[in-house]
Amino acid sequence: MSLCEDMLVASNSGYAWVTACSHVFCDQHGSGELSCSPAICALDIVHTELSPSEKYKAMVLAGLRQEIVHQERLYQENNFIRAEGHLTQMEKIYTQQIQSKDVELTSTKGEVTSMKKVLEEYKKKFSDISEKLKERNLQYQKLQGLYDSLRLRNIPVANHEGITTLSFLWLVHLFEIGAMEIFSSDNFFVGSPIAPEPSNSLLSFASPSGELEQQQVSSRAFKVKRI
Repeated sequence: MSLCEDMLVASNSGYAWVTACSHVFCDQHGSGELSCSPAICALDIVHTELSPSEKYKAMVLAGLRQEIVHQERLYQENNFIRAEGHLTQMEKIYTQQIQSKDVELTSTKGEVTSMKKVLEEYKKKFSDISEKLKERNLQYQKLQGLYDSLRLRNIPVANHEGITTLSFLWLVHLFEIGAMEIFSSDNFFVGSPIAPEPSNSLLSFASPSGELEQQQVSSRAFKVKRI
């Protein structure tokens, strides 16, 4: 391919110069050829458009031979068939993509619906559990109040019972000590009985010392009970 042909392919103007002997020049070289050749006739070279409009083509084809017109028709039909095939292929591709997207959209809608149902169930369970928790809290507060009132009510009774039990045990302990002292005296365990002192009365009375010890034991028990 010559330099002029390269420039025709890369030309942005859309025009070229065509001679009567079927030579084609670009816009730049054709203008120079026309200006530098005074012997050339103005009809031997024509400034034409490289991509004419369809209207111009129809007007030009009207004066051509039947073979050329038929060739142009076949060419245009071939281009139309290729374009139609490409369009059909693209329609199939886009139809498949749309169908896949529709399937994905349907599955996504189903998942959203199921998730909404699950969310409603969880909300219902949460509300039920919240109500039960409130009821349990109220019951707990009532039981706590009853427990506190009973505990405060039983504290004096427990203290009184503990003091009474302690006093009783202390009294028993003191009684045992006093009994041991009484039964371990020398006057009780002797080898031979001592003759009683003569008295004018027929009745025998306890000695004043024994009565004094019993009174002391009773007073101690009374003090412990009061404590």
